[in-house]
Amino acid sequence: MALAVLSLSLQFARFKGVDRHRAALPRHSVARWVRHALDRDGEITVRIVDAEEGQRLNREFRGKDYATNVLTFDYAQEPVVMADLVLCAPVVASEARAQRKTLAAHYAHLLVHGTLHAQGWDHETGEEDAEAMEAREIEILAGLGIANPY
Repeated sequence: MALAVLSLSLQFARFKGVDRHRAALPRHSVARWVRHALDRDGEITVRIVDAEEGQRLNREFRGKDYATNVLTFDYAQEPVVMADLVLCAPVVASEARAQRKTLAAHYAHLLVHGTLHAQGWDHETGEEDAEAMEAREIEILAGLGIANPY
């Protein structure tokens, strides 16, 4: 099966330590991770933000007053997947350390996770859906040479 065509915008907010995150997220890697999770062509913006912006977006759009690792804003699933994926750098870095993963491997997992959300996958609708999404993430990551994140 041919990989999806991807139009990718990669953005980094200005914050202390952004260079470390830029180094973990070369454009070609981000494109590869997202493309492998797409079932059809996509127009995806990936934005790396600080804790303040991450918390503000999570509060405004999900009603949860804390910064979370990844937020998916999906606008269309057909005929092209259109979405913004917002990843909170301090949260991702903290989780990577706690889970003893490289920063790049954790970003890869979260980008796959967010891309699946953009296509309608949802782990919050029930245990069966969560297990299916987790299995799909593991399968995609294995195809990218990345170990099971769970």
